[in-house]
Amino acid sequence: MQFAAVDLFCGIGGLTKGLEQAGINVIAGIDFEQNCRYAYEANNKARFIQADITEITEEDLVKLYPKEIDIRILVGCAPCQPFSRYTQRYRKNGYKDEKWRLLYSFGNLIKGMRPDIIAMENVPGLKDTKVFTDFKKELEDIGYHISFKVVYCPDYGVPQSRKRLVLLASKLGEISLVPATHNSNTYVTVRDAIGSLPPLLAGATDPEDSMHTATSLSKENLKRIQSSKPGGTWREWDKKLQLRCHKKITGSSYPSVYGRMLWDMPSPTITTQFYGYGNGRFGHPDQDRAISLREGAILQSFPKDYKFIDPAHPLNKRQIGIQIGNAVPVKLGEVIGKSIVEHIRRFENVEKKDIT
Repeated sequence: MQFAAVDLFCGIGGLTKGLEQAGINVIAGIDFEQNCRYAYEANNKARFIQADITEITEEDLVKLYPKEIDIRILVGCAPCQPFSRYTQRYRKNGYKDEKWRLLYSFGNLIKGMRPDIIAMENVPGLKDTKVFTDFKKELEDIGYHISFKVVYCPDYGVPQSRKRLVLLASKLGEISLVPATHNSNTYVTVRDAIGSLPPLLAGATDPEDSMHTATSLSKENLKRIQSSKPGGTWREWDKKLQLRCHKKITGSSYPSVYGRMLWDMPSPTITTQFYGYGNGRFGHPDQDRAISLREGAILQSFPKDYKFIDPAHPLNKRQIGIQIGNAVPVKLGEVIGKSIVEHIRRFENVEKKDIT
């Protein structure tokens, strides 16, 4: 059977790359952000379409699939900021965020085009929201078999302690994620992922790879990281180095800020500001700097040669950080892809038995 996918909210292609590695032909990726085009098209076979999902129609999507395709797959990861724990805690009106409507738009497109298989990835907090309940019910009402689970990414070979919600749905029959491939004894660690990269000083760039670049540190922050132990906290510093916010009650509950990663564990969750030493536990395990852009990308399981910088239109560090931090980890995308391929193969085998 011939099958192909379209990737909504594709960003720079983390999910697309994973699906391709699993053997799925991705026809196109669609995203509102034009600055994702270069990285998406430079690393994937699919074409990038810059468009607002709320203005795309089911007819537009159907036209993207080749006529000879037997099974149409639609995947997507709606921007997760409105569903994140941070947003719900610190924005009183977070639930009213305009991006909530994107998941409803995704559901409307599904109802209109009825793809054979659907995959959706997002933050774990989404599962407790009305929009997710509505999304599932809409799929069930039109005949989809659904499974969903919160995935601990190290269980599938991602060198990062990220948790994500993955939903799979199929018109063909029961569908679920493949079993975990790793356990606490075999997790891919920070050392496994980035231990072989050339050493860097804060503020320096590897002449062989412009993505292997580290943010500069102030004299004070250099002293702080030199006082930090892998896995330790700012509470171990000399009090002269501690910030005012650390001494407040609200700051005392964030001990990992300004911390170093541990070599022999998966990294913390890579956020959109991972390249800044003060933004989380993003200090290199033994070099006096925050991790580089390339290191953050590798911890998101992007291939080491993934291209992010368009020579004609280079982006700044902040823009690239947002792209990497918001991406679906490639390895998780591959797991989703393998789950879909195995599901299709099982369906084919059942059909063959029915025929014979």
